[in-house]
Amino acid sequence: MKKNYIGIFCIALLFCYSCNSQTTPSKDVKESTFVNNYEGEKLEKTAKEWREILDEKSFYVIREKGTERPFTGDLLDEKRTGTFHCKACNLALFPSDTKFKSGTGWPSFYEPINDKNIATETDYLIGYPRTEVMCGRCEGHLGHVFEDGPKPTGLRYCINSVSLTFEPLGNEP
Repeated sequence: MKKNYIGIFCIALLFCYSCNSQTTPSKDVKESTFVNNYEGEKLEKTAKEWREILDEKSFYVIREKGTERPFTGDLLDEKRTGTFHCKACNLALFPSDTKFKSGTGWPSFYEPINDKNIATETDYLIGYPRTEVMCGRCEGHLGHVFEDGPKPTGLRYCINSVSLTFEPLGNEP
């Protein structure tokens, strides 16, 4: 009988400790940081309005922060000279001369056309910093940026094809 009381006491003590540790935030957890320096007029729409102008896959990625499957995007192998734009609001985002083959399965760029056209949010939810990339005008999800890119920036903007449109320069087909 005495062993039962000791066992129950140990379980109760463990339960109280685990409940307390769940409600006490860790001092090591960092908060998310959102940065948007876009200087133009922001574009805000309801989910219903976005659904009317975006196809289902683009809506999922851009508005619900989804990800397209790797190596499936139409713009992965785009090699023409031109500009990549936000599919939701047509803001110019990346010049084609900053696109490179990263082998990740998504179009990758080392530099945006203008830093102010890109919004970022860094979170620590998975144990290490991860920085989401969004359009500065409509705040649509584009992908993520990593610090393993080529020179001159060392950055790799890993962008979903369905978040972009491509406008060729001049009279390229």
